Amino acid sequence: MSDITNAIKQICEEKNLSYEAVLETIESALAAAYRKDFGEKNQNVKVEFDPETGKSKVYDVKTVVEDMPEIEEAAGVDIAANLRSADEGAEEGKFESKKLEVRSKKGKEKEAEAGANKEIFKGGAEAGAGVEIVQEEVRKFNPKTELQIKDARLIKKTAKVDDVIRTKLTVPEAYGRMAAQTAKQVIIQKLREAEREMIFSEFKNKEHEVVAGVIQRREGNVVLVDLGKAVGVLPGEEQIMGERYHAGERIKVYVKYVGTTNRGPEIILSRTSDEILKKVFYLEIPEIANGLVEIKAVAREAGHRSKVAVAAAGENVDPIGSCVGQRGARIQTIISELGGEKIDIIEYDEDIAKFIAHALSPAKVLSVELRTEEKRAVVKVAEDQLSLAIGREGQNVRLAARLTDWKLDIVGEKIQAKPEEAPKTETEKAPEAAPEVKVEIEKKIEATPAAELEKDEKLADEAIPTEPATEVAVEKKKKEKKSKKKENKE
Repeated sequence: MSDITNAIKQICEEKNLSYEAVLETIESALAAAYRKDFGEKNQNVKVEFDPETGKSKVYDVKTVVEDMPEIEEAAGVDIAANLRSADEGAEEGKFESKKLEVRSKKGKEKEAEAGANKEIFKGGAEAGAGVEIVQEEVRKFNPKTELQIKDARLIKKTAKVDDVIRTKLTVPEAYGRMAAQTAKQVIIQKLREAEREMIFSEFKNKEHEVVAGVIQRREGNVVLVDLGKAVGVLPGEEQIMGERYHAGERIKVYVKYVGTTNRGPEIILSRTSDEILKKVFYLEIPEIANGLVEIKAVAREAGHRSKVAVAAAGENVDPIGSCVGQRGARIQTIISELGGEKIDIIEYDEDIAKFIAHALSPAKVLSVELRTEEKRAVVKVAEDQLSLAIGREGQNVRLAARLTDWKLDIVGEKIQAKPEEAPKTETEKAPEAAPEVKVEIEKKIEATPAAELEKDEKLADEAIPTEPATEVAVEKKKKEKKSKKKENKE
């Protein structure tokens, strides 16, 4: 392997270019150097270079055209002579000069229809007719890049129009300093153009996709993001309001547009597009990437809140649970990726009334009245749910309208509970239950001494001996009973 081949491969690795592109650049540089020292400025010179041997072949390339006068012959029409001859032919008359208007035709015709100066001579009253001289545009023959068919058939008998004839030229042993400088400039320019074309092709394929980058710096209201092989531009209108961008921070961006300028590819990025929300869901949720869960619609106010309508594409799949994840792990990852933006996961329904009711969550909807002709829906909610359905500054209903693509009118309705069905609260039951408990306790407290007294009397009766009672003993017992009753009452 020659040193030239090694150098070409090294350039390919550094610039991430193909071997053929670098070789074509070298051949263009050698052709420019040949024209500089040995050829003519507009001469169509092609070079075939062999990097292994370092040798080259030079050709003069011309296109076969029909026979026509050369440039010098075509320019031989003398307008002044035509004017003189016209002046001699008109004895009396008035002379008017008008410039021919050149109009380019649109459509299938490729060549523009043009005319030279148009001179009109009007004779006297007796002449009554005008003399018009028009010079038509003649296609010019360029001998540096073209070859007439009569000359081409001297080289190749079967030559026909539009064929390419290559004539081999003498290869010089060395080029001059100016030619070498020209070749160097051509190589630098061609390599830069090839690199730009490669970058443009690569990112054009990534258009409308989400890519990861590193924040490079801020220039005014614009943030520059390093995407690896190129630098993308994040304009102010595509930035999330309130989001701060620090140099060196990794960020996911949506490639909104890829174009070309004189300075190279232009890559416009976005953080506010609805598409970036969809793409992040595709990246973070396997069920969506696999097609088990489908994103039906997205409504977003970047940096504040979003609503995403999802539906299960297969059986036994929970679309909302798949997006939220275990303990909200999946949705929290997406929220942090979008700078803390709140995201509502809505279950999609083919029934538009149910879909509208779901879209207005977390508010609870009582009924939905559809007006299909106007594509408008009147949604009734309880009065205590009205502010929740509308949202802060109308954000909730605005996002729901965008998500469903229907105009929504929110109406609050007062709900009155029936008396017989009105449930009693704990606070209402407590005052009624408390006195009953108190009475029972008091009764229990009051009943206890009497019961004990009766028990004591019964025990006393049982304890009296069965011997005959005297009157003195009976009186004594009565007095003892009375004294005990007084003590209990006190």
